[in-house]
Amino acid sequence: MTFQQVYGYEPAVQYSAPGRVNLIGEHTDYNDGYVLPFAIDRRTVASIGQRDDRLIRIASAFEPDAVHELSLDDLAPENMDGWSAYVFGIAWALREQAGADLSGKTGFDVFIDSDVPVGAGLSSSAAIECGVALAFTDLWELGLSRKQLARVGQYSENHAVGAPTGIMDQSASLLGEQDAVVFLDCRTLDTAVVDLALEANGLEVLVIDTRVEHAHATGGYKARRESCERGAAAMGVPALRDVAVEDLPRAEELLDDETFRRVRHIVTEDQRVLDTVRTLREQGPRAIGELLVASHASMRDDFEISVPELDLAVETAMAHGAVGARMTGGGFGGAAIALVDREARGAITDAVTSAFATAGYREPTVFTVHAAQGARRD
Repeated sequence: MTFQQVYGYEPAVQYSAPGRVNLIGEHTDYNDGYVLPFAIDRRTVASIGQRDDRLIRIASAFEPDAVHELSLDDLAPENMDGWSAYVFGIAWALREQAGADLSGKTGFDVFIDSDVPVGAGLSSSAAIECGVALAFTDLWELGLSRKQLARVGQYSENHAVGAPTGIMDQSASLLGEQDAVVFLDCRTLDTAVVDLALEANGLEVLVIDTRVEHAHATGGYKARRESCERGAAAMGVPALRDVAVEDLPRAEELLDDETFRRVRHIVTEDQRVLDTVRTLREQGPRAIGELLVASHASMRDDFEISVPELDLAVETAMAHGAVGARMTGGGFGGAAIALVDREARGAITDAVTSAFATAGYREPTVFTVHAAQGARRD
């Protein structure tokens, strides 16, 4: 299915935005902490035609028989449902969060296609949001910066979609660059581009999609966020970003065991992000393996967001020569990443696939990703 087949004419423009892999820094974003994602060479494409009325109509390659429509005059979360809220929500958030005046604007026909895997923890949702946000901003001539659009995307996902996510995914999708990671301070939104230099070091990032789907709008993610908020309140700080590793003994005295372990993950993960940035700059990507493995152990044991399939993927990759490996994304399913030598990619892929078969799990989807450019007009 294509834009022309749905709407009967050719689109005026196309915008695209990438999914993302988070190299390290999981669940730190909504705690005002640090993250280190990169945009990937898997993209969502928004083909768009201009209308002369106030309607936004949305169709997609993955729901070919449905066209959703909503007037700009009726933009409100209660009028949105399903995946179309990722598009309608952006128009609403441009008005509500960024203060855009849509009173004189006309609507669009939108067609979404994507090769970002859904439910794999690679942020297919942010890819939709960021491509659409950049398109609407350009076509409505709103003059918003990419950092402003990251906030718009987060606001939409929090309040229109109902997923209590941080700002990392949108920032990576909008700000990503070739062969580099985006070092993001989620409190200030200050960013720095840090070279990955994988090509020069003969390394690749292997994504192991367990095909265990997750959903951020449901309970586990929300419960983790609430634990973090309780921990910050008990520690008397605005966010866990303000708790240092040396503060953890006091935290252990103040908090119940579960809340303490949630706090310990965030505090140590923030430190691991800082250590990874320093290590990349000083020693290069081959030196970050232990930090990736420690991150996975913390998510498995302290934050309890891994699943057996993710643990098996990480353990198998490491046993067969990966430099480092960890689950990536919000958890409760999704994907793991492994930093591997280029020539070892096939052997590690075969080993993981065989281990999943032996364990009786669904066959994983394993592929490489490269750090890529962020959202753009194509």
